[in-house]
Amino acid sequence: MREQINFEGTVENIIYYNAENGFTVFSLAPKDDESKEITCTGTLPQLIEGERVKIKGVFVNNPRYGSQLSVEYVEKNEPTGTDAILRYLGSGVIKGVGERTAKRIVKTFGEDTLRLIDESPERLSEIKGISLEKALDIGGIYHEQAELRRAMLYLQDFGITPAYAMRIYKRFGEATRDIVKTNPYALADDIHGIGFKTADAIAFRAGISLDSPFRLKAGLKYALNQAALNGHVYLPKRQLIDNATELLNISAELIDNTLIQLVMDASLFLEDVPLEDKENQPVYTNVFWQAENYIAQKLAELSKNTLNMDKADRVDSRDLLWENTDIYGIKLAENQRLAVEEALISGVLVLTGGPGTGKTTTINAIIQSMNKYGLRIELAAPTGRAAKRMSETSGIEAKTIHRLLEIDYMSDDSKRQSFSRNENNPIEADVIIIDESSMVDLMLMFHLLKAIAPGARLILAGDVDQLPSVGPGNILADIIQSGAVNVVKLTEIFRQAQESAIVLNAHRINHGEYPAVNDKSKDFFLLKRSTPDEVVNTILDLVMRRLPGFIKDCDNFQDIQVLSPMRKSSLGVVNLNRELQRRMNPASPEKKEREFRGITFRQGDKVMQTKNNYNMIWYVSNANGRKIDEGVGVFNGDMGIMTDINNDDSRFTVRFDDGRIVEYDVTQMEDLELCYAATIHKSQGSEYKAVIIPIHSGPPMLMSRNLLYTAVTRAKELVVIVGSEEMLRRMVDNNREVNRYTALARRLTAK
Repeated sequence: MREQINFEGTVENIIYYNAENGFTVFSLAPKDDESKEITCTGTLPQLIEGERVKIKGVFVNNPRYGSQLSVEYVEKNEPTGTDAILRYLGSGVIKGVGERTAKRIVKTFGEDTLRLIDESPERLSEIKGISLEKALDIGGIYHEQAELRRAMLYLQDFGITPAYAMRIYKRFGEATRDIVKTNPYALADDIHGIGFKTADAIAFRAGISLDSPFRLKAGLKYALNQAALNGHVYLPKRQLIDNATELLNISAELIDNTLIQLVMDASLFLEDVPLEDKENQPVYTNVFWQAENYIAQKLAELSKNTLNMDKADRVDSRDLLWENTDIYGIKLAENQRLAVEEALISGVLVLTGGPGTGKTTTINAIIQSMNKYGLRIELAAPTGRAAKRMSETSGIEAKTIHRLLEIDYMSDDSKRQSFSRNENNPIEADVIIIDESSMVDLMLMFHLLKAIAPGARLILAGDVDQLPSVGPGNILADIIQSGAVNVVKLTEIFRQAQESAIVLNAHRINHGEYPAVNDKSKDFFLLKRSTPDEVVNTILDLVMRRLPGFIKDCDNFQDIQVLSPMRKSSLGVVNLNRELQRRMNPASPEKKEREFRGITFRQGDKVMQTKNNYNMIWYVSNANGRKIDEGVGVFNGDMGIMTDINNDDSRFTVRFDDGRIVEYDVTQMEDLELCYAATIHKSQGSEYKAVIIPIHSGPPMLMSRNLLYTAVTRAKELVVIVGSEEMLRRMVDNNREVNRYTALARRLTAK
């Protein structure tokens, strides 16, 4: 860990300042040697040339600018003495006060200038040329800046970084200190990036009691939100109380009473159940309760829709299918024909099946049949990669679901997602086809259904045996389990697919059989390695040397993806990314780089967005650099290349795989990570020419059959498993499925 350095000195020169996020580059003349200057960077309250400051930070080496002090803490002192005050006011810190006006003010009021501006700004009007209105404006600006400085200094005492302090002050303004003193848990509700544990640490420093009602309510909500991160839509009452009791170290009785208060305040929802089942009484956030009920109701309503076809039309359409079965050179099998028929007459259809069973061909046949009747069709998928693949295979533009719903721009502090398409402005389509539907979580399905007009048709295609969505819910599986909508499952593996060991082994794994791993295969290999170090070295050799020559037209950045079951350990994505970056994109004087949270991001790096950010502005440009499209929203799992790092203003440019270009500032970098290696969960909805899967050891919770199945089915041309055959077999044997608390299937069955 780098040593933290303390300095006290004078701000000599503001090289760069970003008013939006507070990122600053400045030079400091140390108090003990004012003849030298130190270049400093950081997200800070606005600094003024001539100010005296105390700073703490660590020295980092910038490839372009050399050694710089990365500031982690700053304490500002008001300028003292007329020379320092004159320099401060004359720097332009206060709009409307230039050097000449500053000289007149300081000449009149001397060392009392700043106190007077803060407490009695109207007295500035005593100076010729300054009206009372202008005097009050000067006082207001100075007061706001002073309050920001005081608030940021106050927040730093609680261990809050300047970047987050800036966000907090933007949200709460002059109420910041009162909020922290009385209810710091409000920060967790309103500030993206500050969670309950951070707020709880602040509360402890602020002297707030462990049994504070604010703390108990925040802790219960946090326990429920943590469950959502694990895929649960609700928690049984007893489990929620147990989780919150362990988290808060408070009696279950107090937690139970707090839960009742939250329900009475309409902050949480407690579902009615028979008296004997009270321990398992479902507890929901209000949003999830409303969403799950709405999904069940809307699916039931849409399922009642039938295409307005008389009997003759149905016979004609069936004959059409049987006589014209050649779709892109592949004849439709019986279940494929059934799927097309059901799509024509069903309000909601689920089309599911594993790799090689013809889902894509069936979707294209459905599109052709719908076109025969002049129906307007929209295609969408949860991720940009999946949408791009859908466009390529269908010949029709497919969008991400977020883009189909026309996501709205929102304020930075909002945690809600908002879409232009809704029940009042529905999607203009008769048929909506969603691919990779197993990835769709509760809230995205809620918003999608709100935007589907009554009478429109919905087709959900996906592989139900893959991992469920990263977000809460198990939508596709619950819909199938309910029996409330028409489902067609494709099971026949087509002859072309039978030639692929990837497809055959994926089905073997899914059925609990061990994959065939031998040298006869052209696209599925197991390279046995005894130690984690051997696994890592083999992966590096595969990516850099062996696979680019083995696969035609292979780009090792775009076409080869390492997929690990875990984040930590020597074979987790954190370490693998470090090793792969070192080989695939080594440091160079020609490449700009920047360290953030212990990760060195470098120009040319392969990166991934790790959270949904509904406010990020993107654009698409043509070969001439001209913008041809723009919008908002970057989403969890989006992958791209870091094309530029601008250390002058701390901005990072990423070109995502679907062509969107996004500029990040330093406060948004926490949502990016390297992705030469990615977790299998993050790979859902994506497809790569080659997939490398390290398998050596790990907890049973991660080393499971459906995780392995999902990883294998991400590959189009080649799968290479590196590691232990014994662990590979254990994964196949481990059919452990982590149950998610959802009630959608029950609600659909009851409709």
